Amino acid sequence: MHALTAAPGPELFAALRDALSGAGPAVLPLLPGQAKDALAALRPTHVDGVRQPAGAGVPDEVAVVIATSGSTGAPKGVQLSAAALHAAAAVQLRRVEAAPGERWLCCLPPSHISGLQVLVRSAVTGSEPIIHDGFSPAEVLGSGADHVSLVPTQLHRLVERGADLSVFRTILLGGAAPRPGLLEEARALGARVVTTYGMSETSGGCVYDGRPLDQVDVKIGEDGRIHVAGPMLFSGYRFEEFAGPWFVTSDLGELVGGRLRVLGRADDVINTGGEKVVAVQVAAVLSAHPEVADVAVVGCPDPEWGERVVAVVVPADAARPPTLAQLRAYAKSRLPSYCAPRELRLLPSLPLLPNGKTDVVRLRVGT
Repeated sequence: MHALTAAPGPELFAALRDALSGAGPAVLPLLPGQAKDALAALRPTHVDGVRQPAGAGVPDEVAVVIATSGSTGAPKGVQLSAAALHAAAAVQLRRVEAAPGERWLCCLPPSHISGLQVLVRSAVTGSEPIIHDGFSPAEVLGSGADHVSLVPTQLHRLVERGADLSVFRTILLGGAAPRPGLLEEARALGARVVTTYGMSETSGGCVYDGRPLDQVDVKIGEDGRIHVAGPMLFSGYRFEEFAGPWFVTSDLGELVGGRLRVLGRADDVINTGGEKVVAVQVAAVLSAHPEVADVAVVGCPDPEWGERVVAVVVPADAARPPTLAQLRAYAKSRLPSYCAPRELRLLPSLPLLPNGKTDVVRLRVGT
């Protein structure tokens, strides 16, 4: 397994194509400057071409290893076979009706599955990807790409510009729930937005616009967690095997008329005074408040309630931020009273992980 820590570019794409075809070793893409913990935990045989004496190989079928964020401990390596990545890309391309030769823009880190799968789709369709090292609205809009994968924060920045989003045949949107109104605003600007649900263990998106892709099976377990099965599942974690055939996610969901609705992460459920609060549902309500530009909801230890509901808010107007009383009243008018936040923190912006998701761990510790 060869780790690559340079900025994303043609070298990584060439290494990925070789790994997918079997002509080269498995690839472990890592962000420059943020690879130390992953290298120590995952022990690649080579780092940027230099052999590592303590490195260990991977099973023959593995083409890519994706390092998890490590937000809850040491990074885990999700091992993906060439067959799984090809299977995922094939059904993704079929669902959005992407044709061979059409170009994909990669402006998400290829060290994460959302960015890496853009490169896989390019390899499968025989097209050269457009790779950006970071996100610039102007450069994205002028890229000339046919298709792009974004997270909601990026789409929000494009919408803010009032740009013509019909320049893209498809915008795949995943990684987090979009704020209320974002999809409608983007579509009014000509965007064809397809919302996606998936993770590293499923080789990326496996449910588009709530509907499982071809060959993907989804069910809800007795504990409310989403279970996924299909040929695009991972082979196992680094140094661990996957028993299969169902992968039990960390997400809560429900199936209504064959359509999946993701309710939030199981570990984001806040137990306050014996009541269970789904943080993402509270955040969705508070995000519609006119004085709120962005919001995250987390649970923090509380001596009386066990956990208290904390709203971390980016005000729409820094000079006139919402008050806790206002947000509590707003939440109580739309949710059970125990869901209302008991603490308000104001920030100029929410901290983000490299993949564009909110850094919930930092918010929980108050940094």
